[in-house]
Amino acid sequence: MPKRKLLVIEDDTGLQKQLRWSLDAYDVLLAGDREAALTLLRRHQPAVATMDLGLPPDADGASEGLLLLQQMLATAPETKVIVLSGNRDRGNVLKAIGLGAYDFHQKPLDADLLRLVIERAFFLHGVQQDNRRMLQTAADSPLAGIISRDPGMLRVCRNVEKVASSSATVLLLGASGSGKELIARGLHHLSARHDRRFVAINCAAIPEHLLESELFGHEKGAFTGAMRQTPGKIELAQGGTFFLDEIGDMAMALQAKLLRFLQQRVIERVGGRSEIPVDVRIVCATHRNLKSLVDEGAFREDLFYRLSEIVLVIPPLRERVGDAVLLAQHFRNRFCASEGRSPMHFSADALAAIESHPWPGNVREMENCIRRAVIMAEGTQITAADLGLAEAAPGEESIDLRTARDAAEYKVMVKALGRSGGNIAKAAEMLGISRPTLYDLMAHHGIK
Repeated sequence: MPKRKLLVIEDDTGLQKQLRWSLDAYDVLLAGDREAALTLLRRHQPAVATMDLGLPPDADGASEGLLLLQQMLATAPETKVIVLSGNRDRGNVLKAIGLGAYDFHQKPLDADLLRLVIERAFFLHGVQQDNRRMLQTAADSPLAGIISRDPGMLRVCRNVEKVASSSATVLLLGASGSGKELIARGLHHLSARHDRRFVAINCAAIPEHLLESELFGHEKGAFTGAMRQTPGKIELAQGGTFFLDEIGDMAMALQAKLLRFLQQRVIERVGGRSEIPVDVRIVCATHRNLKSLVDEGAFREDLFYRLSEIVLVIPPLRERVGDAVLLAQHFRNRFCASEGRSPMHFSADALAAIESHPWPGNVREMENCIRRAVIMAEGTQITAADLGLAEAAPGEESIDLRTARDAAEYKVMVKALGRSGGNIAKAAEMLGISRPTLYDLMAHHGIK
């Protein structure tokens, strides 16, 4: 197997030779200054690097080394950086650890101990890479595609788990792109029907004169072009789940036939005479207000009540506090892997733009936006310009001081937890409070 790449940043030529000799188990990449180190980092993307903070032109200080450390972590955030320091560098070592260095090793060097520290860094890097791959391929979990910390969305997920085992018809209400089909698939996979088919049809995407045949099937010769007997989508879903998307766009004539099927659980193919019993679980979804359509006479009231045995309302992304950044990080990791890009990170202005954008297209808009940014961004940083987002106008704030304070406290905590990837220590540092204080505030606001 090829040797693992190890970046060694050291300006002392004697120490360079010593490190190369004692670390011969690795493919050692030597750099004597900041520019050379960044060049090697971009070219080889090593998992681990060791560095001396005293680099030219500030060989006696640590300013150049600390600057390089920040640039390395911005360029390759997954690289584990081990700081090599003398006894008098304790303050600078603490600064380096605070900036994100993985570990430190004290001079004079103990070759065996240093190899142990390096090997542990390689191991941790490998574990994190494996975990990332597992998260990216965890689509076999029924609700794995739902990324949220918002209480409203988590409540929807809990309700999905409750109703999945029943045979009740479920109506999903939510804006376009909010994840209605994802919830429907979760209902299917959590039910006793998970080993049978999940069949979906979009009522708005098929012309009215073809939709009846798509739903119920047709017999040979039923109409011009019907050259053979064809079962409908409902029949194909036998024993499984049938998902009717955009049910609010279905014509009134078809609504009557669908109501008959829901009441009697039998269908008749177009041009047919025999009734065919079908056992399917019905899940419907729409972005429209069905109650208003009923009042306007555009939707049958009896069908509305038949469909709404269980109603789940999916909140839009703009109402899911903290989820925008969380989803953006998820899509960034996923698309970096699928597009073959090295790990990337968001700049501060990009995070602010993501949090302030109203996301009218919901999760679908977010997914397309992040994929475009991952493809088009230069380097490993995604900026607000790469995202192409406009600033949203600030909303009206509450004038009740306690309510406003609690709301602001909750919002900024969720943002900090999202930006830190759930790391309590980092989130507390961002907020300028201690970890125990953050734990107390999380308990107060019900954040787990």
